Amino acid sequence: MAVKVFGSLFGVLLEDEDFVARARQEGLSVRLVHTNPDCEIYVAPHGVFAGEQPQGSAAITLRMSCDTAHALWMGRLLVPVAIATGRLRIRGKVAKVLELVPMLRPAFDRYPDIAAASGIGA
Repeated sequence: MAVKVFGSLFGVLLEDEDFVARARQEGLSVRLVHTNPDCEIYVAPHGVFAGEQPQGSAAITLRMSCDTAHALWMGRLLVPVAIATGRLRIRGKVAKVLELVPMLRPAFDRYPDIAAASGIGA
């Protein structure tokens, strides 16, 4: 379920030409490692991959629980707070993550509908 929800979410971003262009320009790739339930997603300008990531390492790795991810996408938890409290752990440059957040606006806007369609409550 988590792979489906978060995979769909990042699919939304790859439909956004501005996001894809900027991600290519910045060399941005993100590996998301979620727990409870465990799932791993790799996002790059050329696609969203569940499980194994394509060759090469991600520019940023984000580790958090699925509950934390849900709270972030619903707008109930801010990224800087999640980082400061240790609920979100980052491998890579924190500044790059904070730069990434505004690029994610289309996904933040669509996440409540994606979650609801998958039966995940608010």
